Amino acid sequence: MTVLCLSGGTIYNLPYIFEVFYIPTQQAFGLSKTQLGVLLSVFGGISMITYFLGGWLADRVSPRKLISSAMLVTGVIGLYYATFPGFKMLLIIHVIWALSISLVFWNAMIKATRDWAPSEEQGRAFGFLEGGRGVVEVIPTTILLALFAWLGSDDAAFSTVIICFSVINILVGIAAWLILKEPDDDNHAEAEETKRTVGWEELRIVLKMPVVWLTALVIMGANTAYWGTYTFTTYASEIFLMTVVMAGVLSVGRMWLKPFAAIVSGFVADRIGISRAVAFCMLLTTISFALFTITPADPAVLPFVIVNVGLAALGIFAVRGIYFALLDEGGVPIAMTGTAAGVASGIGFLPDFYMPLFNGIVLDTYPGLTGYRILFGFVTVTAVIGFLAALLMIRMTRKAKI
Repeated sequence: MTVLCLSGGTIYNLPYIFEVFYIPTQQAFGLSKTQLGVLLSVFGGISMITYFLGGWLADRVSPRKLISSAMLVTGVIGLYYATFPGFKMLLIIHVIWALSISLVFWNAMIKATRDWAPSEEQGRAFGFLEGGRGVVEVIPTTILLALFAWLGSDDAAFSTVIICFSVINILVGIAAWLILKEPDDDNHAEAEETKRTVGWEELRIVLKMPVVWLTALVIMGANTAYWGTYTFTTYASEIFLMTVVMAGVLSVGRMWLKPFAAIVSGFVADRIGISRAVAFCMLLTTISFALFTITPADPAVLPFVIVNVGLAALGIFAVRGIYFALLDEGGVPIAMTGTAAGVASGIGFLPDFYMPLFNGIVLDTYPGLTGYRILFGFVTVTAVIGFLAALLMIRMTRKAKI
């Protein structure tokens, strides 16, 4: 689990570096919000396709090979990213990152996590994964944000930050290769049987499972909200006139809630039920973003905004920590975990494709408070869909127990 947390918390730092360093990213590469949205939509679009293939791959190749190779490729490409290449090269970089992360890495991590814990502890297993990823993500980010400020907050300082993230990826990739083990003889035989049995017929079976589609809708609602949080940095700086560094501190502070929310939600979910916990988290997320849509651009309400950022983060990070445990609660066979996770991810992470572009176009077309209210309103509607999907899951699991 330690290696899974290290790799899962490290590999996304490069493609999503703008989460904390949004304005430095724009300035260093000379990008508009729309151009940045295009890059991230390319990453998301390729990911949307490769999640399906990655699920098939995760059921056939060991996590050791997939995770270590993905980390190494992502880190090496990051070193070139630190030279601030032009827009065309940035597009290619994001395509490569989508392949290394979404095709090779993601479903291997999900499958390894489900294999790590028994059925009655799936909530805490995924909670520990998300919480551990949060710790691994936030500690170096906090240190590198301080380094960025100390070095002068200029392009050279930002390049240093990117290099550091890249080296961390490479080191974790090496560690994954050295620490993770290949399946033992019994597991190897089971894996070989899985290779023979999991194919198009099993994909057809997975596609007919309501739990897979409901899980996908929950992931979509939560991930749309997660993309909404990416704008908190610019929201704070543009609407409430926070400095770039202070807005980054707000974003990092939000990230510190991730380990707590994910781990606690895992234990709570195992106690009250995965779908019940997911429904509560999605309701909290919906209320938080609904409040953002009516918040005035008044510095006097900044304390409320900071608190509401915290509430949104708690809801989103909590549900992200447990939503893949819905697959176990819904009865998906272990041998089909990679395929089911790939299908749910391919649909649920659609916001990775459309949200970056949507964010950029809305905020460029409607500058100021209006753009943010449109964005937060859209997030609210999508979160409601995720909440309703969780309610259906509660009903479905209740009937299954009767």
